[in-house]
Amino acid sequence: MAKAQRKEKKIFVLDTSVIIYEHNSIMNFEEHDVGIPITVLEELDQFKKGNDTKNFEAREFTRLLDKLAQGQMLQNWNPLNGRTKGNFKVLMYSRSKVDANEVFDEDKADHRILNAALQLQQESADKKVVLVSKDINLRLKAKSLGLPAEDYYTGQVKNVNSLYKGKAVQDKTSPEQINLLYEKGSCEASDILGDKTAVKNSYYIFKNGKKSILAYYNPFNQHIEHVEKKPVYGIKPRNAEQTFAIHAILNPDIKLVTMQGVAGTGKTLIALAAALEQKRDFKQIYLARPIVPLSNKDIGYLPGDIKSKLNPYMEPLWDNLKFIQNQYHETDKEYSKLTEMVNQEKLVITPLAYIRGRSLSNICFIVDEAQNLTPHEVKTIITRAGENTKIIFTGDVYQIDTPYLDSQSNGLSYLIDRVKDQDIYSHITLEKGERSELANLANELL
Repeated sequence: MAKAQRKEKKIFVLDTSVIIYEHNSIMNFEEHDVGIPITVLEELDQFKKGNDTKNFEAREFTRLLDKLAQGQMLQNWNPLNGRTKGNFKVLMYSRSKVDANEVFDEDKADHRILNAALQLQQESADKKVVLVSKDINLRLKAKSLGLPAEDYYTGQVKNVNSLYKGKAVQDKTSPEQINLLYEKGSCEASDILGDKTAVKNSYYIFKNGKKSILAYYNPFNQHIEHVEKKPVYGIKPRNAEQTFAIHAILNPDIKLVTMQGVAGTGKTLIALAAALEQKRDFKQIYLARPIVPLSNKDIGYLPGDIKSKLNPYMEPLWDNLKFIQNQYHETDKEYSKLTEMVNQEKLVITPLAYIRGRSLSNICFIVDEAQNLTPHEVKTIITRAGENTKIIFTGDVYQIDTPYLDSQSNGLSYLIDRVKDQDIYSHITLEKGERSELANLANELL
């Protein structure tokens, strides 16, 4: 019976949100069939123009569907590529016995998609029909009508609570081992870790009572090395995790760094200060973030020109730059140097959309609020990296501002989960809030 259940063929009906999340999603349902409501094609037609990721995904899906059709009629079942794949077809608009428009008292695209799936469910009594959507509200509506509904799981992290943190604490380190590391600066990994296998570029806090030392595993010489607290451009690390983050960003062998943590842990500040510390090593420093309009409205509704529209979204980045600048007196050369860098575009703060399509060579590129990116967007950014480029992603995987992403499916979680234990990658989770006692109180109790 279990074997028969595993081989039970299903029909998955895809919502628009799945396709703009990943245009190749139609190919990821193994031997099962896939239905595309005609309403989804209508919605994708509205997305085809523009430079945002959703526009790219819409265009790519349309091209893929045209290629798969191979001159066949799309309202009929057509084979997907490969012998192990199922079939696909476009579901024409029709009213099922249960009309979602009438149930929810509104004629809208989501309800027409539900009607297409419900009609298919009536026609295919021998198969289980499942609606797949990134929109949780649409999934709830489907279930309320007796239609099974699921999230799109490809690319999701299974358990975000066990996401790699980038550091480990070893309490039972002998005083002799700690002293050895202090005296020599490094030692063989086996001398202090024993039989434990170290993750590449991972960080350690070795303790024995009140005595402790910060350390890092270097994958190139397989040594555990002492990590010293080091201020960067006037910013002093206030805890071990900030010290580790600075070390990772300053390490020339590490080309990709991720920093995860709640608000107030200093992610953006540390990333920017450490990048400025090594400004001579790069042609430019870019600090960018995705534009996520409030209430999911387009920024076009805001008054003013494009600069005025974007300023509210870039203001937190400017705040961090001003904080670093204010560590110096106005007469100090470091103070005026920052102003000069901005004026000469050696330091650029910009929306992420303005970076797409460019080749990033000899650049330190900081991507803030990376949890609001899809896995595909993160991949697109990283694949733009040229020679002598370092990319830093910062964000909080639990603070998602886009409707079709969550802590498991966002690009930052996906990146941390997939790229750990690589020679040129390092991650650190910042856990202690350092903004203020008031901010810490809000994070803990509210």
